[in-house]
Amino acid sequence: MKIPRLALPLRNDRSKLILPLATECISAGFPSPADDYIDIGIDLNDHLIQHPSSTFFLRVSGQSMTGAGIQNGDLLVVDRSLNAYPGRIVVAILDGEFTLKRLIKSHGVLYLKADHPNYPLLDLRQYGDVQIWGVATYAIHNLNVIRETL
Repeated sequence: MKIPRLALPLRNDRSKLILPLATECISAGFPSPADDYIDIGIDLNDHLIQHPSSTFFLRVSGQSMTGAGIQNGDLLVVDRSLNAYPGRIVVAILDGEFTLKRLIKSHGVLYLKADHPNYPLLDLRQYGDVQIWGVATYAIHNLNVIRETL
């Protein structure tokens, strides 16, 4: 993917958008009695964005990170102020091309690893220009979209 023109980062002076938040957690296992009660509000910006002036949204294109739960078409929250260390999912620029991969270190060498078996490990020593552009913090995707199973 070519380097896209980037929108401005989120503003620090953004107005809050408070959405209803139920006081009870929802069971993802066995059903539990539910209270039909909404007590407090939640601003998703407060939960998804730690550093507004260095946070961007990018749209994911491709299947290389499906093993990490990141799907084609997902909206990715990327924080440029976070340190990229092995184990984190990063947005990198390799010779002018954006890519989303997991940063790993093996025997003192840094690699970018896809979380899908059909994609090769990328040895960063093989690229002339390498930049770790940001760290992915959240992926937002539509649960009603039919996804290909692996």
